[in-house]
Amino acid sequence: MQPRRPAGGGLAAADPPEPGARFQDLARFRVPAGFRGKSALVVQLWWIVQALLFHPSPQVCFGWRRFLLRLFGARIGRDVLIRASAEFTYPWKVSIGDFSWIGDGAILYSLGEISIGAHSVISQYCYLCAGSHDPRAVGFDIVAKPISVGSECWLATDVFVAPGISIGDAAIVGARSTVLHDLPPAMICHGYPARPVRPRVLPQDAGSGS
Repeated sequence: MQPRRPAGGGLAAADPPEPGARFQDLARFRVPAGFRGKSALVVQLWWIVQALLFHPSPQVCFGWRRFLLRLFGARIGRDVLIRASAEFTYPWKVSIGDFSWIGDGAILYSLGEISIGAHSVISQYCYLCAGSHDPRAVGFDIVAKPISVGSECWLATDVFVAPGISIGDAAIVGARSTVLHDLPPAMICHGYPARPVRPRVLPQDAGSGS
């Protein structure tokens, strides 16, 4: 079944499906064996711990939240600052480098691996989406694709990062951008989809003595 192309260009509605044909049948959906990376019991235990011990923790308890994430297999570097309202789907699929920040309401939807380098900032309400579904599969098959955010990056407020994306070291992504393609290092990027706009300039370092 192919969409019809009208005389004036663009796409028209597709031909109607054959009787009984279905685009998606959620009764046929199944999570593949081993997809979560841990047993269903561990997954449920983490979600309980996140709800009862992680989210209600006081703002200053960064060490406590790092401990809980590490307890469930996350690789969390030195002095990482994670706000209590941040959310991690499967922490054992997450790696965060030294001194990085994870802001309020940020979601790391770690169906696939999510790697964040050192000294990077994932600002409030960012959504790193390392999983999706196959629209070509009638069973709406679930898929995982890794996300990599380099070191010294800054994802500003409410940035969405799609599955399978790599963001180069020292890149900046502007507020409310949608990252659908890999972004190069040391560039300022923004938009829908986010695109490189100009190079990031090295700041003056008052403590360097130069």
